[in-house]
Amino acid sequence: MKYSKDSSWLIPAMLPPRFGLEDTSDNRWEKLMQKIDQLNASSPAGTQYKVFFFGRHGEGFHNVAEANYGTEEWDNYWSKQNGDGELIWGRKWHCLFNAFPDAELTQLGKDQAKLAHDVWKEELKFGIPVPRKLYCSPLTRAIHTNAITFDSIIPGPHRTMIIENLREVNSVHTCDKRRTRTYIKQAFPGFDIEEGFTEEDDLWDPQVRETYAEIDARVGGVLDMIFEKDQEQVISITAHGGVFGAVLRVTRQNKLILPIGGSCPYLTC
Repeated sequence: MKYSKDSSWLIPAMLPPRFGLEDTSDNRWEKLMQKIDQLNASSPAGTQYKVFFFGRHGEGFHNVAEANYGTEEWDNYWSKQNGDGELIWGRKWHCLFNAFPDAELTQLGKDQAKLAHDVWKEELKFGIPVPRKLYCSPLTRAIHTNAITFDSIIPGPHRTMIIENLREVNSVHTCDKRRTRTYIKQAFPGFDIEEGFTEEDDLWDPQVRETYAEIDARVGGVLDMIFEKDQEQVISITAHGGVFGAVLRVTRQNKLILPIGGSCPYLTC
């Protein structure tokens, strides 16, 4: 599968107006999609162009902990713990002793997702193309972000599909161990779960951290799946900073930091 090396379409955004689209005309999105149609019509066999809306999850309690302790101390010690006696990364310690450390959103994280929702709602007035295929990480903070962002935005029967390989850089950090399939299905009944998704998280390892090459391979596999199976031109992915970084490496783009709660439109082929 070929991916575009043209970085001119990479628009950094922390949810600015129009998701960063420079065109301020009322038919801006119509003109964008006309250009996508032209690119696809003129592209050689085996090449297709798609617009991705990448959303990074809002602030989670693990982000608060890392900010409190500093990245070095977080990476060396606290990220390997379930909590600090005050918080499990997502739930109050005294409320649920055996809670998964799969971090939930803070109130700020929810507000960040609501901001993304509001930008979508505003741009609907100007014909923004609504994704007909939506994908999401299986980690709670990403699923909650997706649910808030697209609440009342996506028409039925289009539902978000949870994909195992869209999870954050895997292992060692306890906040990156997902909950069970049963929990996800019960907690988020409005989401679909990909075929073959296991009940327990069989991928997380407390000793071995995933390498860049490994996350690039699995995220690249998700992109290949989308290009091979999905005919839709507009795709949504809600995931993590590590996933977005892998997308940039796989598609050979310049490094760009997508802030927590950020959203970025992106064209690739």
